[in-house]
Amino acid sequence: MRWSDNTGGKAAKTQRRKTLKRRNAPKAAQRGSSLVAGKETNLARLTRERDEALEQQRATAGILRVIRASPTDVQPVFETIVRNAVSLCGGLFANVFRFDGELLHFVASHNVGPSIVDMMREKYPMRPDSSQVSGRVLRTKSVVWLEDALADPDYDQRFPRAMGWRRLLGVPMLRDGEPIGVIGVGWAEPGPASKVQEELLKTFADQAVIAIENTRLLNELRQRTDDLSEALEQQTATSEVLRVISSSPGELEPVFEAMLANATRICEAKFGFLWLAEGDGFRAVAMHDVPSALAEERHYEGVIHFSPDVPLGRVALTKQLVHVADIRDEPGYAKGFRPIVRLADTGGARTLVAVPMHKDNDLVGAIIIYRQEIRPFTDKQIELVKNFAAQAVIAIENTRLLSELHQRTTDLSKSLEDLRSAQDRLVQTEKLASLGQLTAGIAHEIKNPLNFVNNFSVLSSELIDELQDALKDMSLSKKRRSEITELMSTLRANLEKVVQHGKRADAIVKNMLLHSRAGSGEHRPVDINAIVEESLNLAWHGARAEKQGFNITMERSLDPTAGEVDVFPQDITRVLLNLISNGFYAATKRKAEANGGDYEPTLAAATKNLGDRVEIRIRDNGTGIPPEVKERLFTPFFTTKPAGEGTGLGLSISHDIIVKQHCGSIEVDTQPGEFTEIRIVLPRAAVVP
Repeated sequence: MRWSDNTGGKAAKTQRRKTLKRRNAPKAAQRGSSLVAGKETNLARLTRERDEALEQQRATAGILRVIRASPTDVQPVFETIVRNAVSLCGGLFANVFRFDGELLHFVASHNVGPSIVDMMREKYPMRPDSSQVSGRVLRTKSVVWLEDALADPDYDQRFPRAMGWRRLLGVPMLRDGEPIGVIGVGWAEPGPASKVQEELLKTFADQAVIAIENTRLLNELRQRTDDLSEALEQQTATSEVLRVISSSPGELEPVFEAMLANATRICEAKFGFLWLAEGDGFRAVAMHDVPSALAEERHYEGVIHFSPDVPLGRVALTKQLVHVADIRDEPGYAKGFRPIVRLADTGGARTLVAVPMHKDNDLVGAIIIYRQEIRPFTDKQIELVKNFAAQAVIAIENTRLLSELHQRTTDLSKSLEDLRSAQDRLVQTEKLASLGQLTAGIAHEIKNPLNFVNNFSVLSSELIDELQDALKDMSLSKKRRSEITELMSTLRANLEKVVQHGKRADAIVKNMLLHSRAGSGEHRPVDINAIVEESLNLAWHGARAEKQGFNITMERSLDPTAGEVDVFPQDITRVLLNLISNGFYAATKRKAEANGGDYEPTLAAATKNLGDRVEIRIRDNGTGIPPEVKERLFTPFFTTKPAGEGTGLGLSISHDIIVKQHCGSIEVDTQPGEFTEIRIVLPRAAVVP
């Protein structure tokens, strides 16, 4: 608003001096002036009127230029109007008032001194009343002439007395018939109205209305454009967050970072945190553009419990949004609560908004963004953060559901795998049951004839002895006796082979019966080291009894903490005897192939405590196992031993006992020509297969 340095009183005195001079002039001079005026030609009058019209047109054009130059600011238009009004109307001063529908506001003036301006500011804004011409104009919605302010008892005479004016013209600024303001011009002397001055001010009033309306429409358009731009920016940010959510299923960190980045940028904040609720505290899971000195503090690690004296504490207590204009006005800052003090003093935070994240009625967390100046956030900005908070909850819920889906899929896959294993065991069980039935049939069909063969072979061998005794008393030639003795020796040898192979056939039938059995003995806890030691001794003595000259170095590495294992002792012993015997066989075979040399057969047995499991290792330095043989190692009836030396059931039985009967594992590590190591792992507690 532009104010003149001239006071109203000085201008009024000058105007009064001119008036008194005209009144006191000599009568002759006045008569001379009248004669001159009477003789004025029509051309001079027309010239004066033309000059006045041109001056008014120039003033109007000037106002229009100001309107064009200030499309969004109406104040320069008001200042131009009051200046031209004083100049063209020969007035003492001019004022412009705006009306908002309830109150009058003093907005512009010309040739009004600072003291009068102070008086105007004290009086306005005010409700329109009859104490001012502007109030009368608004009430009547028409032009008001006040011929003498000092003669009007209803008028507030403080201003005419202070400014030295008497006459005042008020013209309304009308939009659609409703007043939106008033233009007033004052003169020093009282007097009647001038129609020319009235029409001029009406023109100025119309131009002021045009300027006000143009400014209003342009500001509305600009505001609408700003709103659309802001809405578009918010929609773009929301779309970006949704894109991150869709492109990062199960990952929350990139989603939280995108939310904080967009929230701080669009809301014109400096930095922000995203907190997730844990128990009765919060954990900072994401931060954006946090000042380095603040971010390096370890205070934001782990779960933090906040007092209700700080914003996040109030969010936890009320589950409602918290908007703080100045963080230094917070009770927690006054009490020296470290997190809020560090935010304000180290991070420079002043204004903040903390938006809770809800799932149903539960508090999931909160998003907090900070400004480093005192400037509250707008409702639209807060709504945007609320939208991000809702999206964060959706992302968390999606991640939870996806995790549950993955877990469910894993569980289903494991169930399917278990089902397949059960089916395999069922098939194997059915095979073994069929084998058991076959073996039982073989036992019934072969056992009795086999017993007859074995028994009569032994009996026939004894009869040969009796026959030899009977022949001693008979008189035979030497040649004949020699022939008979040779025949009986051959017969005895044949009978011994029959007995040997009969026993071997009997052993095969017994092994087939053992293979068909699901288990034997009692399921009970036993000392695993004792079973290994006992099996080593039994295998050693059995090998020594079977083969004269058998010898092998035995090594033991038994873990004293191996403890007890809940198993079928007889079956585990059967497995160990089988594996140790196979180790003896491989080591003995390699020794035979080495033809002595410096090779020393060795078999090592070891145990180890694995916590809820126990490990047993049987290792020999024998011939090893080729890869093609290793693949079929546990196949029933598969053997690499010569005919008559193996049934191919030992390792198959061992595998079933360890894996299917005890839910353990059996693995083979071998190097042909170097070693073979069998590793058995048994659960310490009994497991139902």
